[in-house]
Amino acid sequence: MTSNQQNTAARKFGLPHIILILGLGVLLCGEAYFGYRLQALSSEQEQIKEDYSTVNNITFGIFSVDKWRERIAEVINRQVSDFHMTRAQKKALQAQVEQQLHSFVNKTVAEINKPQKSLGGKLKKLAFNAMVNADDIQAQVPGFSKTIIDKVSSPASTKRLKNIATSKLTQLENQTYDSTYEADSAVTKSLFSKYHVAGADEFNKNLDTRLAAIRTVTYNYAYAMLGCVVFALALWLLMRNQVHLHTPLFVMSLLFALILLVVGITATIIQVDARIQTFNFTLMGEKVAFDNQVLFFQSKSIFSIVKALVSQTKPDAVLVGILILLFIIVLPMLRMIAKGIHIVSPKRIAENRVVRYLAFESGKWDMADVMVVGILMTYIGLNGIIKSQLSNLNIHSGSLNAITENNTSLQPGYIIFAGYVIFALILSRILKRITAYGEV
Repeated sequence: MTSNQQNTAARKFGLPHIILILGLGVLLCGEAYFGYRLQALSSEQEQIKEDYSTVNNITFGIFSVDKWRERIAEVINRQVSDFHMTRAQKKALQAQVEQQLHSFVNKTVAEINKPQKSLGGKLKKLAFNAMVNADDIQAQVPGFSKTIIDKVSSPASTKRLKNIATSKLTQLENQTYDSTYEADSAVTKSLFSKYHVAGADEFNKNLDTRLAAIRTVTYNYAYAMLGCVVFALALWLLMRNQVHLHTPLFVMSLLFALILLVVGITATIIQVDARIQTFNFTLMGEKVAFDNQVLFFQSKSIFSIVKALVSQTKPDAVLVGILILLFIIVLPMLRMIAKGIHIVSPKRIAENRVVRYLAFESGKWDMADVMVVGILMTYIGLNGIIKSQLSNLNIHSGSLNAITENNTSLQPGYIIFAGYVIFALILSRILKRITAYGEV
């Protein structure tokens, strides 16, 4: 089809054009709504995960002196509070006391009965031997021992001992602290207040539930967006012989592609999440555990990657950010605008060298397809490295267990961006077929 024929067909605007545009307009609004919701939920998910990783960060857990203090103090307090001497323990302790008392009596008798040089010493020795029978004292030792143990194990004495132990433990707790404790505690409390929860367990449960729901909905929106695009492509098959409808159909298809591009570069494309799922050991017969310890978390969109690179102080990072901005965001948009101008404009404008170059020949500079492959390779590489490193942290022994978890994944933003790349390639081929350029 020549350019003149295309323009002639475009001028014959009638009822079929209106019906097509209105129908595709409704579908386009649906795609835009799905994209808006996907992008909003993607941002919400990123914020929730950042808050989750802050509260559960390993620096606030396994690497926190205060958390270790709290865990150990809880175990010791329970041990002290629940302490009661059993009959066997009383018997063993009484035997120890008897042994010490027998030894004490023997040493005392030996000390008095050793040769004395002074008159006073000799008189004390004589009086002791005359009035004291060492064997009688030794015979009373078991009774003394039982009385001592009964006194020590009485409820009043046990309570006093527990109070002494607890006060000393509290004193030790107060002396053991992390210099960042107050700042960390303030951050944690502010996040608890933000999500209206009372503690860490409720916080984790609340956010896990919300994230699961968001994950399901975002993927549904992504598939719905792609469904709209597939429907538009199906119309090309149905109307491949309806030449007079190609121009409005192509323009509307460009709008479908534009929405895919905008959502694809702003929604999250990759998420890196490495954590220690559980780290537990046995202390004094009780289990001490640290769960959901986040080692590293990052969630990025293409646009946020560009912002991060451009804001760097290193020139090479800034240059990479500018190149990504130009060849993955700006150039694809310019190409779509040029295609739209070429298809709807008069021949003088449509055949402009700049318009024709952007519409048909600039594809070799468009790196969106390279970005899709690059993101996929980055994901495969990161996923493999993280799995390998985390496997070295897995420990399984009788008293110590550590289980790691790798939640690194591609996100719906990547699916949408890949969908845009495929759709843009198809539109480029369609444009060549429906214009004179395809006959050159």
